[in-house]
Amino acid sequence: MIVPIREEAAERFSQAASLLPKGLRQGAERLSRSDKARAEELRLRIGRLPTVTLPEGEIPLATDGGQPVTSEDLRLTLEIATQASAHAVLDRVREGYVTVRGGHRVGLCGSAVCENGVIRTIGTLSSLAIRIAKEVPGVAEGIRPLLKEAGAVGGTVILAPPGGGKTTLLRDLIRRISDGIEGPPLRVGVADERGELAAMFHGTPMNDLGAHTDVLDGCPKAEALTLLLRAMTPQVLAADEVASAEDAAALEEASGCGTALLCTAHAVNPQDLLRRPLFQRLVCRGVLTQAVVLTGRGGTRRWRLAGLEGDGLC
Repeated sequence: MIVPIREEAAERFSQAASLLPKGLRQGAERLSRSDKARAEELRLRIGRLPTVTLPEGEIPLATDGGQPVTSEDLRLTLEIATQASAHAVLDRVREGYVTVRGGHRVGLCGSAVCENGVIRTIGTLSSLAIRIAKEVPGVAEGIRPLLKEAGAVGGTVILAPPGGGKTTLLRDLIRRISDGIEGPPLRVGVADERGELAAMFHGTPMNDLGAHTDVLDGCPKAEALTLLLRAMTPQVLAADEVASAEDAAALEEASGCGTALLCTAHAVNPQDLLRRPLFQRLVCRGVLTQAVVLTGRGGTRRWRLAGLEGDGLC
């Protein structure tokens, strides 16, 4: 049976809300089915009511007795989400988030413990943000034909501000390329460092990335891209949120091997992207040749394809 997209989104919200302690969970469960389907994040801040982020902004959630979030609530949420003690989780946090079953990402904020200028752990939590993972089949419809180059997809970066839908679009685009929708089926290698694209659980993807997709998760993107290239002979390599020099170097190596590339980056438009030296280099070297820019939110989202020639930069 095919589950309607709105119903599936509401179910994923409920899955994310189940990570909350009972006193906080009830407020989330009182939301309408429509708002559950539209929800993007659940946010907890000490001393404040919990909130849910909808496309139009954050709204507060009622709690038992109107009690604000406490440090104990944050600790319990993290333990429920990871099935481990909060102390053990914080000791291994380096990037400020943990990805949990279902692909939901729990962002952490508080007092950082640094050593030689490098964050080693977060000593005390002050807030959490639970990003709700969503599959939206069909959201990438019409994109692949625009990217097609000699049967592949070229070197493409998907651009939007944080929370703009880049990961959701990339996930569906991978599925469509892998399953041969709007073009021939291609082998896709996915470097899923944060576990948000496939949401692997005991080796099984919780999200559908297509029949011809191989996923390497929990591994730094640069290493994962290199391993996939060597071991799985992908026709397309995909990675979410390229941000480091190591990631860029791995993309450059893969591009030199004739593999098509898909990645995402935080930017409002190509001009915004090209202010960053890392992406200037990738554009000037011909690694990234085109961009998909997401505009709008929710049902009003549109796509615009923009060329990145790096005019005046190379």
